[in-house]
Amino acid sequence: MQRRFPFLDHPAPLAFAHRGGAGEGRENTVAAFARAVDLGYTYLETDAHATSDGVLVAFHDHTLDRVTDRTGRIAELPYRMVRQARVGGVDEIPLLEDLLGSWPRARFNIDVKEAGAIGPLAEAIRRTAAHDRVCLTSFSDERLSRARAAVGRQVCSALGPRGVAALRAAAATSGYGRLLTRLARAEVPCAQVPVGFRGLRVTTRALVRTAHALGMQVHVWTINEPARMEQLLDLGVDGIMSDNITGLRQVLRARGMWHPLTPAPS
Repeated sequence: MQRRFPFLDHPAPLAFAHRGGAGEGRENTVAAFARAVDLGYTYLETDAHATSDGVLVAFHDHTLDRVTDRTGRIAELPYRMVRQARVGGVDEIPLLEDLLGSWPRARFNIDVKEAGAIGPLAEAIRRTAAHDRVCLTSFSDERLSRARAAVGRQVCSALGPRGVAALRAAAATSGYGRLLTRLARAEVPCAQVPVGFRGLRVTTRALVRTAHALGMQVHVWTINEPARMEQLLDLGVDGIMSDNITGLRQVLRARGMWHPLTPAPS
């Protein structure tokens, strides 16, 4: 892979505050992201949904039910109703564009949760000139492909589910030369993977080695136990996403691997 992506231009391993640090506060809220930035996090992970009238919000679930004092599917509700919901009964659901604008030096890993979010997300990225500081992800290959196309210029993105499966197969079995060539030509610079899936080990030394041979970084989600963080760092992974952002910072600091967000020049 020849192309460099500014999103990844930071000393590894990358530390991602998953949903702003979901284990230490109300997830995907301005307060959570502000705390993560105050701790020194450069990388913030969040999710994109659009309301029925096309307003883009940073929220993980398809419905409001689990973490707010309201109910209903976001894609079926107008923003005037969604904005009344309070996460944990306290915090408003933020507009994703406001997050991009509030922390122009932070980098946002964005999981595109619904097809309806693609257009509004592309517009938010354009309006905030955030192309170089976002990474697009999705659990749908089709949705991810459409999001890349909608943005209209090349942005960092992670492998979709089929790409991750292909990478795992190539790492585990010989004879996948053509597959590896296709992955390299796709110019997707990172694989974001779980430790395991449905009883199968995904993050192995062989997978990390294979990804690195293709010029890809490996970011692992969602790791909250310090002992597991240590194991993954020993495997050579390039990034860890965690709800336990204090714990992840402590582990990286102890290894001399903590690289905080550089303060803006005064």
